[in-house]
Amino acid sequence: MAAIWHNKELTLDELTPLGRNTMGELLGIEFTEVGEDFITATMPVDNRTRQPYGLLHGGASCVLAETIGSVASAMVVDHVRYACVGLEINANHVRSAREGVVTGTARPLHLGANTHVWDVRIYDGLNRLLCVSRLTVAVIPRKESFRQPSL
Repeated sequence: MAAIWHNKELTLDELTPLGRNTMGELLGIEFTEVGEDFITATMPVDNRTRQPYGLLHGGASCVLAETIGSVASAMVVDHVRYACVGLEINANHVRSAREGVVTGTARPLHLGANTHVWDVRIYDGLNRLLCVSRLTVAVIPRKESFRQPSL
């Protein structure tokens, strides 16, 4: 299988700058793996990502899913010509976590000219499924008003 990325030699070093000064950085999200058709990132379960009952906050899971999927979309297109922005996200929280690190992986379900749809699965440290999310991203022509990501 050929890599789906615009840059066929995509590395983690190219993803890291996209998280700087973002919500992902605030929550401790770190990109950990790039494959031919997937990107993986981790997020700690701590005071930044827990809800009042001490469980992983569903919104934090959505932030992880949208971060991975949006960055994946951005890596599929030519940054000079296009920007990728979230259009819709849903999440089914099937289990929770109280501590440790969770890992999310985004894989494409659809890579069209105007939209991308990503399946994002989030697992705990014991490889138990916590969340299944689907993210739809709009691929739009880049305008001057869109800040160029630091790549």
